[in-house]
Amino acid sequence: MPITCRGRSCAFAPEGRKPGRSGLLPWTRGLARRPPPLFSLPGPLATWRSMEQGSRLEKEPLLPPPLPGPAERPRLHSARDSGDLEDGGRRGVSAASSPRPGGPGIDDPDLYFNQAVVFIEDAIQYRSINHRVDSNSLWLYRWYYSEVCQWILILTITLILALAFIETPSSLTVTSDVRYRSEAWKPPCGLTESIELLCFLVFIVDVSVKSYLIGWEEFRKTKWLMAYILVLLISLIDWSISLSSFCHENLRIRRILRPFFLLQNSSMMKKTLKSVKRTLPEITSVMLLLAVHLFLFTMFGMLLFARTKDAQQDKEWQGYFHNLTDSLTSLLVLLTTANNPDVMIPAYSKNRAYCIFFILFTVIGNLFLMNLLTAIIYNQFRGYLLKSVQSSLFRRRLGIRAAFEVLCSLKETAINKNALCVQSEALLQVLQKVKMDSYCKEAIIRKLQSCPPGGLTATRFQTLFDELDKYKVKERPPKPDYQSPFLQRVQFIFGHHYFGYLGNVVAVANIFCVCEVMVIDADKPPALRDDFFLGVTNCFFILYYLLEILLKLVALGLKRYLSYPSNIFDGLLTLVLMVLEVSTFAVYGFPHPGWRPEILGLLSLWDMVRLANMLIVFRFLRIIPNITFMSLVASTLLDLVKNIRTFAGILVVAFYAFAIIGMELFGGTITPMGNISFVNTTFKCGIFEQLEYWPNNFDDFAAALVTLWDVMVVNNWQVFLEAYSRYTSPWSKLYFVTWWLTSSVIWVNLFIALLLENFIHKWDRRCHRPSLSEVEYQMTVELLFRDVLEEPTEEELIARLHQHPHMHLYR
Repeated sequence: MPITCRGRSCAFAPEGRKPGRSGLLPWTRGLARRPPPLFSLPGPLATWRSMEQGSRLEKEPLLPPPLPGPAERPRLHSARDSGDLEDGGRRGVSAASSPRPGGPGIDDPDLYFNQAVVFIEDAIQYRSINHRVDSNSLWLYRWYYSEVCQWILILTITLILALAFIETPSSLTVTSDVRYRSEAWKPPCGLTESIELLCFLVFIVDVSVKSYLIGWEEFRKTKWLMAYILVLLISLIDWSISLSSFCHENLRIRRILRPFFLLQNSSMMKKTLKSVKRTLPEITSVMLLLAVHLFLFTMFGMLLFARTKDAQQDKEWQGYFHNLTDSLTSLLVLLTTANNPDVMIPAYSKNRAYCIFFILFTVIGNLFLMNLLTAIIYNQFRGYLLKSVQSSLFRRRLGIRAAFEVLCSLKETAINKNALCVQSEALLQVLQKVKMDSYCKEAIIRKLQSCPPGGLTATRFQTLFDELDKYKVKERPPKPDYQSPFLQRVQFIFGHHYFGYLGNVVAVANIFCVCEVMVIDADKPPALRDDFFLGVTNCFFILYYLLEILLKLVALGLKRYLSYPSNIFDGLLTLVLMVLEVSTFAVYGFPHPGWRPEILGLLSLWDMVRLANMLIVFRFLRIIPNITFMSLVASTLLDLVKNIRTFAGILVVAFYAFAIIGMELFGGTITPMGNISFVNTTFKCGIFEQLEYWPNNFDDFAAALVTLWDVMVVNNWQVFLEAYSRYTSPWSKLYFVTWWLTSSVIWVNLFIALLLENFIHKWDRRCHRPSLSEVEYQMTVELLFRDVLEEPTEEELIARLHQHPHMHLYR
């Protein structure tokens, strides 16, 4: 690419283009084409053609080149039509085609402001900036990422996933037990298909808008969008076949593909899957070692427990090592300790030395290899996830830098000949349009107002947005300012943390009283119980809790009291307990010796008291923040709940796909054996029928999910392996073993890796954590690795901006 220069200013010119008269790229091009109307967007195939037509205009510069003069500076350059983002996307005057005296055109500040707004919003959400930047595309881009559109997309994904519960076979029955289950409701043909079609239309609009906004060049690089279109095409074809067969098709492929819509809508889930994919080679090496360990002990076990002439001594061979398949299955289940010590007992009864075989197998396989697999998954996954988070940080810095470059072109201001700057007034105007959390915006504006006059350099501009890397947890309102000495003394006493400790002691005493009554009355029938003591103690403690709330309200004030989540929790529980206590007195009167009221209505007194005691047990959780280590563990768990959406989403995808596959493979295979009376029938101990596992089947979607959960927990999962191999085929074990590897081995270890990383992150900083202040901040999940991330350099940011498919950076 040739470089043209004039004085101190240089510009990149496309190949085959001659520089203009001033030595810079000519840029007057006229108005650009409009994007397709919002409600007539192209479909997945027609989108390609529109992108090909628009690809000729993709390389238009973002901002006009610098005019001749002493203050020429590098900048971003575009020749698209301008227009305010808030004018509904109407075409305005082109910044590139409007003449002005003494120069090739006039700058349109509204377009620059809107581009900076979008770039900053991209940085906030860790989105790529490689999208179209003309005014109409910017309007469409912000409309697509608005809360309304994103909620519509989320609800559509939820709806199409939830269809599995009402589609044939429906899950709308009271029980899934094949012995007692009534006939399920069958939706009429076309009902669920109509809902599917509406969802597909939303997905077509989604993929069309995405494809148009990023352009043809970026679309060819995005495999997820290509897969999105392919999944939609297959789903529409399968949907058409379903309607043509009047909903009597045997296989519905589109149901298995539905989890893809959830995957492609989450960038963090895609990053996690990419990390898992790159971790697979290391996981495979350990899995091969585990397979060798399993195979060797299987061969050794078949030789050790071979069949003999004495049938009484062959119980181990008959039950667990009858053939190669049974031997592998028995030891694989033993690897999860689900059949321990059952698998060992027949041989151990014969000779105590046989226990050495099973102990060695368990120690090597379960304690060494499985835990080594956990360590490898944690180490490798953490490394790859770190790379993903590093790329997210780069996206944020790149978006902020792109906004800086755009705003630099609004006014010819330079600190020196080589330094660029942005006026504070321009950034303030942009921040008013940016959609972000109010407290974060206020923090940036406060930092901006404290900056010295003279413009913002690139470094200072980037520093302003460091507030994006943290979010405010709580800002405590001030305590009320009392003038009365008595009220001041009351405020000091009941606002002190020792008063909170007293409340914790009372809560412990309340739990102790409840436990004592439960132990005394555990074996008594309801007619012989005396509820006098429990009624009196509950009344006393509830009155104390109510008094505690009133005193804290006086000491802290209403706003400060409600600023503590623990106070809200205590207050709500106390109000509920008070309502239950008043209802008890209104129905049964006040407690007295021999208080044994009869059942009135739906609830007896004992049921109401038991409900109140359950809530009192929850109130005991108030002591957690006062114990340092317990508070650390509790905060880790709370952060996991906030940050587990990605891992939970991947688990939902796995559950959904395996449930649909299980329904296709094993639906209707578990059936009661004729009209045999199950009461008088004797089954072999420990098998599916004897344990009455009849509700665990794949006859409908809800039952399939519960069955997969039971297998993932691996408690008695050998029962499912044996039962489905009898009812279907021995090859069914491959399905369950694959599910065990996916859920219990890979996903659970990924969850452990997240748990360890979160806990270690908090544990390492427990001594360096500042004392609680009136304003407290906490890091976001994307920046959990913030301390080990590397900030991108100036050269890397500029080089990436040069590669933008829809704009030119003049440097």
